[in-house]
Amino acid sequence: MPPQRIWLARHGETKWSLSGQHTGRTDIALTPHGEQQAALIGEALRGRSFALVLSSPLQRAWDTCQMAGFGDRVQPDPNLREWDYGEYEGVTTASIHNKNPWWDLWNDGVPGGETITQVAARALDVIDRAMHADGDVLLFSHGHLLRIVAAMWLGLPPQQGRLFALSTATISTLGFEHGKHVVVRWNVTPEDCLPPEKQ
Repeated sequence: MPPQRIWLARHGETKWSLSGQHTGRTDIALTPHGEQQAALIGEALRGRSFALVLSSPLQRAWDTCQMAGFGDRVQPDPNLREWDYGEYEGVTTASIHNKNPWWDLWNDGVPGGETITQVAARALDVIDRAMHADGDVLLFSHGHLLRIVAAMWLGLPPQQGRLFALSTATISTLGFEHGKHVVVRWNVTPEDCLPPEKQ
């Protein structure tokens, strides 16, 4: 039986998420505010039952999961790591545009990093693993990776992940309606998530 829902939690704030620097494989920590956000994610998800909890092994996602209260059941999944930005690691989009005004991550990719096809393959592996869980699944990961997970869930090309803006420390949910894959909620702050008894 497939999961009823797949819950997506993007990690809390980091210094690079604040500055807009591409943060792929750099293992950067949460800011103090990011740690507070992680705790709020835990509050929003309190009382929910998950058959499987997975997290990117990168510190910002892993610590978000731990601080949200799921450290006793989480499993690391390297497929949940962020896009490898290659030569654009740590560089802002504005800086890239100073040299190449027409550059677009979703269409042009990154030199020396992963292709979007490679990232999409990892996203599909995550979805396949989630679909074999006997209940709801919770994933802690990163902005671009989770946007591509959403696109792949809906059967869209991975480039359509561009349509799903995703802020730090937000909760999103993928699910089913009449047997079809749908987005149940997207980019919701923990404060705006209703407790289980009000769903």
